Amino acid sequence: MPLMKSLKSMVINRIPILKWGPQYNSKKLVSDTIAGFTVGLTVMPQALAYATLGGLEPQYGLYSAFAGCFVYTIFGSIKDITIGPTALMALMTYQQVVGRNVDYAVLLCFLSGIVQMIMTILHLGVLIDFISIPVTVGFTSAASVIIVASQLKSLLGLKIKSSGFLDTITKVFNNIRMTRLNDFTLGIVCIIVLMILRKLKDIKLHKKNEKPTKHQKCFNYLLWLISTSRNAVVVIICSAVAYHYENTSEGSPFLLTGKVKAGLPELKLPPFRTVIGNRTVDFAGMASDLGSSIVLVPITAVLGNVAIARAFASGSSIDATQELFTLSMCNVIGSFFSSMPITGSFSRSAVNHASGVLTPFGGIITGIMVLLALSFLTPCFAFIPKASLAAVIISAVIFMIEYEVVKPMWRTSKKDLVAAFATFVACLVIGVEYGILLGVGINIMFLLYPSARPTVYVDQLKTSNGVNYILITPGNSLYFPAVDFIKNSVAKEGLSSKNLPVVIDCRFVLGADFTAAKGILALINEFTMRKQPLYFLNARKEVVSIFEGVMQGDFKYFKTNEELERQLDEHINDPVEERDNLLSFTKEYFPQSGEKNVELKEVTYGEGSSTINRKKNSS
Repeated sequence: MPLMKSLKSMVINRIPILKWGPQYNSKKLVSDTIAGFTVGLTVMPQALAYATLGGLEPQYGLYSAFAGCFVYTIFGSIKDITIGPTALMALMTYQQVVGRNVDYAVLLCFLSGIVQMIMTILHLGVLIDFISIPVTVGFTSAASVIIVASQLKSLLGLKIKSSGFLDTITKVFNNIRMTRLNDFTLGIVCIIVLMILRKLKDIKLHKKNEKPTKHQKCFNYLLWLISTSRNAVVVIICSAVAYHYENTSEGSPFLLTGKVKAGLPELKLPPFRTVIGNRTVDFAGMASDLGSSIVLVPITAVLGNVAIARAFASGSSIDATQELFTLSMCNVIGSFFSSMPITGSFSRSAVNHASGVLTPFGGIITGIMVLLALSFLTPCFAFIPKASLAAVIISAVIFMIEYEVVKPMWRTSKKDLVAAFATFVACLVIGVEYGILLGVGINIMFLLYPSARPTVYVDQLKTSNGVNYILITPGNSLYFPAVDFIKNSVAKEGLSSKNLPVVIDCRFVLGADFTAAKGILALINEFTMRKQPLYFLNARKEVVSIFEGVMQGDFKYFKTNEELERQLDEHINDPVEERDNLLSFTKEYFPQSGEKNVELKEVTYGEGSSTINRKKNSS
């Protein structure tokens, strides 16, 4: 019986629709329908634009826009999230499709889902934690710049092919004289209109502290609806203008999207082999061609989706494993409908949230709208000017450039700014995948550096009875990269401390390893040879067990300051004995002195103790 309850709980947690579905009612249906319809008006023009950005035919954007909606409704845990094509996924897809064919995009979608499923099973969502905010900022900002650059050719009406940021900028500059004035004017006007409509939702007819009337509420809602569906509004108007001119003798003055394949996508297995030219490429060859993107694309998708989930979780905890599982299902199932890689869209999720969605069922409405568009509206999509789609993309991604974080990073942590800037430049110059890897590598280097070069604090203190000693406090754990540095630091302080007792405070040492223990043993032996006391304080149990396993009885440590002070007070040796000890050490370590006229400097142990200040000649 307990086993059945546990199994039932697990199933409900993994299929959230079983939790909220039984409580679904007509009120929620109305709210979800309105939200789903509004998101549908947003996703259709974006999907067409992102397919073009990904180097695919426009219909593939719509193929990618509906499967995730249905899957997330069943398995998703955050009501606001909408899954589908995004600018970032389109950009990363383009880099794998350029010079190849659409089969690579569909296979990449399938493999992304498989990698995400493996991450779910192995609970590898923790890998996302290694991509810090500075790296994310550099990556998304660079991706935004690359996407804007990639749309310049459509915005200017240029018929050029390019790959990569530098190649695109170079070819646009070389062909700038070929700019089509009509397309450029249309694109600029669309961007301006989109920016204005974006602010339209902020206009209120009533004052801030006043309660709006019924008419004011209706008008405010109308403004908000126009603002949120601005992409659809602009694309529809531009298409109508293009259609009007297309039926005249002069023809359309704009470059158009062209024929969009009508009908629903065929349900079939992802392509595990393809033909490029006269060459057949098998699955191994395709996977080899995709390279590191098989790992980086799904990780990037997870990073974006988890970030959106956290943003819309309203402060409540999120099940990252469930979100990872859901995203993997969206990509795997989507690949059976010829989808490119998909993830959560922040802009559409924000529209969904603002539309008052109450459950993930809103995704069903959005998915149905996309299917209806594929079935009935594809002839209309042929008249969409490319410049208007370029304007939609530019207006969406330009706000992803996070320049505002530069100043806070400069004030708080300049090394984070280094990671962000290096990631940004690398993404522009060598590609977004390698840019992410470089940024993560720099982050790991900064993370590991304190382990190899920990901060060492040195203080000269006295016991309550006036006995002087040197307190050395390492600021990090003792693992093999830091052994020599810590050993040399302590040895240097011991030599320069006039043979005072040295105490190593281990309060910040949370762990150690065998190499560190061997290094500390060598340090203890060095102090023993010159008969200089070396003690350890505040060592954790696990650290003590590691050190004692190597040193046995040589490791002297104290749990409290009182125990340490009692030992130091007892260790006040005869001055002459101390002199001989120091002289013996000097002979051994400094034979180049000629062993003549060695002057012993003052060595004082507390108030009232004797002081050595004599000379001794040795033969």
